[in-house]
Amino acid sequence: MTPTTLTAQPFPEGFLWGGATAANQLEGAWNVDGKGPSIQDVMPHGIMTPPTDEPTPDNLKLEGIDFYHRYRDDIALFAEMGFTVFRFSIAWSRIFPQGDETEPNEAGLAFYDRVLDECEKHGMEPLVTISHYETPLHLAKAYDGWTNRELIGCYERYARTLFERYGQRVKYWLTFNEINSVLHAPLMSGGIWTPKKQLTKTQLYQAIHNELVASASATKIAREVAPQAKIGCMILAMPTYPLTPDPDDVWAARLAEHDSYAFGDIHVRGAYPGYYLRKLREEGIELEITDADREVLTNTVDFVSFSYYMSVCETADPAKRIVGEGNLLGGAKNPTLPVSEWGWAIDPVGLRIVLNDFWERWQLPLFIVENGLGAADVLTEIDGVPTVDDGYRTAYLREHLVQVREAIADGVDLLGYTWWGPIDLVSASTAQLSKRYGFIYVDRNDDGSGTLERYRKKSFYDYQEIIASNGACL
Repeated sequence: MTPTTLTAQPFPEGFLWGGATAANQLEGAWNVDGKGPSIQDVMPHGIMTPPTDEPTPDNLKLEGIDFYHRYRDDIALFAEMGFTVFRFSIAWSRIFPQGDETEPNEAGLAFYDRVLDECEKHGMEPLVTISHYETPLHLAKAYDGWTNRELIGCYERYARTLFERYGQRVKYWLTFNEINSVLHAPLMSGGIWTPKKQLTKTQLYQAIHNELVASASATKIAREVAPQAKIGCMILAMPTYPLTPDPDDVWAARLAEHDSYAFGDIHVRGAYPGYYLRKLREEGIELEITDADREVLTNTVDFVSFSYYMSVCETADPAKRIVGEGNLLGGAKNPTLPVSEWGWAIDPVGLRIVLNDFWERWQLPLFIVENGLGAADVLTEIDGVPTVDDGYRTAYLREHLVQVREAIADGVDLLGYTWWGPIDLVSASTAQLSKRYGFIYVDRNDDGSGTLERYRKKSFYDYQEIIASNGACL
C-alpha cells in the first residue's frame, strides 16, 4: 500500500476531537488576581528578538484575547463544535507568581477550577499542559531558567500542587510543551535568560537534562497523588527527509531526527540512548547527572503527544542547504511541497509518516495535540453574518485528517486530535494575531485595536461536521 492509497476505515469509537491552546497566547490578564510576570510578558515580538527587562504596553500577550474573562463563552463555542477534549495550559506564574514560593496563589488555582467546571459542564475531557513556554520571569532572571538545578524542585512543587488540586478532575496531562524546542529557542522553551549566542553547549544540555529529570519526577508524583491520571510527554515532530538519495544525505537526515527522537526515547525508555551519549562525548559536553537523576528518569510516560505542522529536508552538502522560512528546528526547504503564507511546508502525508514512525519506535498510545494552519484571514459578511470564507483551512484540515485515518488503519494507536488554535490567538513565534489559526475569528489586530468580539468562520461548521460524523465525512 502506498501513502496515496486511501481507505474508508472509520475513526475508532471514543476518539477524542478538540482543540489546543496555551495560557500565554490567549488568557491575557497578565497581572490580575496575583499573577506574576512570565518570560512571555517580556517577549513582545516573539522568539526572534531579545527580551525586554519588563512587560511592555505593546505586547499583545498582555491582553491576549481576554480568555481569562471570556472563558465560559469560548468553551461554549468549542462545545458547539462538538469538542470532546480541550487542551489548555496552566500559567505557572498564576499559581506561583515568582516560581519559587512555598505556598501557591489561591486565586490562580480557583481560576482553573472554573475552567474545569466549564469543561465538565459541556462533557469535555481536559488535556492539561503543566508548562507551556511560560517560565515565571523571576526563575529566568534570578536562576537563568533550566540551566539551574534549583528549578527541578520549583517545578516539582508546582506539579504536585496541580495534581493535588485537579488530579481527580483531569485524566490527561503533559509535562512540558514541545520540550525538544529548547535546542533552538532556549528562552521561550527553557526560560534561559543567557542570550542564545552566549550560551555554551554544556549549559544548554544541562538545562535539557534538568527538564527531563523534572518531567520524570512529575510523572512519579502523579503516580502517588493521582494514580488514575495518564501522563504524556510532548515533542515537536518534524519529519526530516534526505534532500537526495545520497547516503550522506540520508545519514544527515537521521542525525537531525535523533535530536528529537532523544527526548521521546528518554521519556519512554527511561534512560539516555547510546547515540545521544555519543553526541555528548564527541562534543565535549560534560553534564552533572546523579544516580538519583538516573533513578528518577525510569518513571516513564503513559503516552506520547506531539505537534505537527511541517516536514523538512536535510543534506550533508552545505551548498544545497537552503533553510525554509519559519522552520523553528532548521532543515532544508523541500522543493516538492507548497508552503503557507508564513513559509511552512504543507505536507499531510508527513503526518502519517510521523504517526507510523513514533508508533513503531515507542509502541505507546499517541496523541496529536497540535496541528493547524496560520493564515491572514479576512473578515467578511455572508448573508449579513460576519464570517471568514476560509476554505483553505478546511482543505488543510481534511487533507491531514485523511492521513490520520490512514495511520489508524496502519495500526497506530491514536487517542485523539486537537487542532492548534481553535480560536484566534497570539502567535508564539511572531507575537502576531494576524497569523490566524482559529475556527473562530477574534476581532483584534496586531496594533491592539479591535473589539475582541468572536465570529464563527466557515471552517467552524466544517470541523463541526467532521466531529459529528467521527470523521466519516472525510
